[in-house]
Amino acid sequence: MKADKNLRILVFVCIINSLGFGIIVPVLYQYGKIFGLTGTTLGILTASFSIAQFFATPVLGSLSDKWGRKPLLVISLAGTCISFVLFAEARSILMLFAARILDGLTGGNVSVAQAMVSDTATPQNRAKKFGILGSAFGFGFVIGPAIGGLLNQICIQMPFYFAAGISLIGTLCAAFLLKETNVTDKATRANNNNRFKFISLLTTLKRPTVGTAVFIGFLLTMAQFTMIIGFQTFSVDILKITPTQIGIFYAVFGISGIMMQLGVPIFTKIFPSKAVILLVSSILCCAAMFTAGFTNVFLPFAICICVYGLFNGLRNPMINAIIAENIDHCEQGKILGINQSYASIGQTLGPVTAGFAALFSVHHIFFLSSCYILVAFLLSFRLKSKE
Repeated sequence: MKADKNLRILVFVCIINSLGFGIIVPVLYQYGKIFGLTGTTLGILTASFSIAQFFATPVLGSLSDKWGRKPLLVISLAGTCISFVLFAEARSILMLFAARILDGLTGGNVSVAQAMVSDTATPQNRAKKFGILGSAFGFGFVIGPAIGGLLNQICIQMPFYFAAGISLIGTLCAAFLLKETNVTDKATRANNNNRFKFISLLTTLKRPTVGTAVFIGFLLTMAQFTMIIGFQTFSVDILKITPTQIGIFYAVFGISGIMMQLGVPIFTKIFPSKAVILLVSSILCCAAMFTAGFTNVFLPFAICICVYGLFNGLRNPMINAIIAENIDHCEQGKILGINQSYASIGQTLGPVTAGFAALFSVHHIFFLSSCYILVAFLLSFRLKSKE
């Protein structure tokens, strides 16, 4: 019962955290233009967060294995809160970069939260719990941009102050309501004296099951963020729909993924093998993206995007569950942190490669996304063979 209560609190904390990030998405570029931010520097600003997170997340995860999950989660959430305040109080473009880098360096909240879930999960309910946690993050990302747009009408800095405020609430909830799931003492900390080595970012990929799952997650994340660029470009240049309609369209895409993550228990009952679920979802996502590359009208494009949104929602719960079931408890934070590191790089490389594909045509962006998914699908057979 205590574990269930902890999960509910963790879900609330994750909603608040992702809501804060979602709020600043629609106003980030407009606010940055005050300090001379351009489209190019916006990309660099976004990349600075991902690069900082790539190196910091596995370190924070590894520290949570030694010192406990709760203090590291509190530190991560507090860093996010401070970064939003710095953004609101920025007086130069350098402060904007400092704020985003700080958020990246303390951005271990996702992997630490995943490790807390894995600590108390069983093989039977691990995918279900990861699905619930993923839907919590997704919910904040879906409704956050709408709130950010409304707050921007009050004051251009208001979304950042509001995001800082709710991040502070999340920090306090984590500090005073969450129960530690990885209790350590002097003896256990003395036994766990291995410092994180960055070579682990490479050696983890060599591990038969875990490395394959991490790389599949990287490919599927890159495919998703490639698709997002294609979605935005196609909606404006081909479909010529309004920003409001794009927002609604994207919200439907996000909600479909949340619904699928909440329905993870149904799939795990039908298909006991998580690798099989990953295989089925990947090939359907691949088909949806490939078909989207041939469309030029709204209805078939919308169907392709919704199919992709639905089955893409199964990606993270399955991959995280497979990783967690194939690692020792003493390295849960470290390996899940490494997995999140590669996901953050995928979020950066996806839009970059989409930009090169767009030089040919917007349709090539969807073909590129389907290629990433196809490679991930083929690699998933290795997971099935090792299961």
